Amino acid sequence: MRYVTTRQALTGKGWQTDIQIAIGADGRIAAIGPATNPTDHQIDVALPAPTNLHSHSFQRAMAGLTEMRGPDPTDSFWTWRRLMYRFLDQLTPDQIEAIAAQVFMEMLEAGYGAAVEFHYLHHGVGGVPYDEPSELSLRHIAAAQAVGIGLTHLPVLYQFGGCDGRALEGGQQRFGSTPDSFAALYDGASAAVADGPADFAIGVAPHSLRAVDAAGIDAALSLAPPSPTHMHLSEQTAEIEEVLAHLGARPAEWLLEHYAIDERWCLIHCTHLTTSETTQLAHSGAIAGLCPITESNLGDGIFNGTGYLGAGGRIGFGSDSNVHIALFEELRTLEYSQRLRDRGRATLATSDISTGHRLLDEAARGGAQAAGRFSGVLEVGAWADILGISTDNMWACGRLGDTLLDTLVFGGHGQDCITDVWSAGRHVVQSGRHVQREAISRQFQATMSGLASQL
Repeated sequence: MRYVTTRQALTGKGWQTDIQIAIGADGRIAAIGPATNPTDHQIDVALPAPTNLHSHSFQRAMAGLTEMRGPDPTDSFWTWRRLMYRFLDQLTPDQIEAIAAQVFMEMLEAGYGAAVEFHYLHHGVGGVPYDEPSELSLRHIAAAQAVGIGLTHLPVLYQFGGCDGRALEGGQQRFGSTPDSFAALYDGASAAVADGPADFAIGVAPHSLRAVDAAGIDAALSLAPPSPTHMHLSEQTAEIEEVLAHLGARPAEWLLEHYAIDERWCLIHCTHLTTSETTQLAHSGAIAGLCPITESNLGDGIFNGTGYLGAGGRIGFGSDSNVHIALFEELRTLEYSQRLRDRGRATLATSDISTGHRLLDEAARGGAQAAGRFSGVLEVGAWADILGISTDNMWACGRLGDTLLDTLVFGGHGQDCITDVWSAGRHVVQSGRHVQREAISRQFQATMSGLASQL
């Protein structure tokens, strides 16, 4: 048993002071109570470390490379996507694993305790399968295990280049699968997850209604009936128009009509929902998976957070393109988008808890649900995903409770206050740095140097 003593902790029972958290050999929280045992580690404040519910790790290597206007009169998600496809023609399995390791390390240093990898990069250049169909899934699983982050791995079914069933072209070919080939890929990834740490899990992800048909969705769902199911939904207006033209309904409308959407589902982005869709999806129990930094970077639009949460919906947060991995900034970006749209303040606060507290609660609980992971709360039996915060600095100024959470989210330096992160009891961040940072970053930089000479 290992013991962490803290001046204050945000537990499942609310704020508690001067307590000790016992971490069992299985990586779960064994006890929470008064400090009665010699401690292994002392921290100022303990928070639940949320799960990052949506990541395409390979896109981290593109950060900063797509900020110049392309040949189109207006630049958008669709021009960004064309650049991404060209970039894909360069990546090898070794490079992909090194990039994934860097991303997972950055997530831990940013305060996340686990990650959900929405993994659609399956094949070699031109769509040529690897000898092992799940080769790139195995690389991501190995990277997560080496870095020590909790993982829910989501192999993605990607069949078509659009709702009209057109063939995949260029970089897209590295994504493509038929339901049968996807089943083989899923089996290999599932076996690797089963051989990994006890807190690793697997689910499925039909990519979007642009990229899969109903038969494909059914085939993917049949592979893992009790597991997390994620899908991109209503990110771009052009996407909505395409789905409406081909299926006779908007994406959210069509999905809610044809499938029993419930707590196992996480719908990513949900940027452009009607009032009716917002209410129905909120009542379904599904998580709306938000990626505010990426959505801002791509110019997607503004999610109706006040309406969705007001209807009883649940949300969580991911870093998607990984252009900038920063937990507290993701939370702040969502709140600021609501303020700018509504010209108000503290839009997501309630009469009981502050804005920062509400956002952290949603991130922690929503991410856990989306990952199918018993985490997101400091209570006995949960995975010991713990975020340690220092308040003895110019950023936190000794603050505690909800005032501290608001300071971490809105003060601009929340990440500078992170001292420790445990993922399922693995003490992977200490003194604000990942314990293997030098080796991981050295490999990443070598990878980026190699890519730079090819691009």
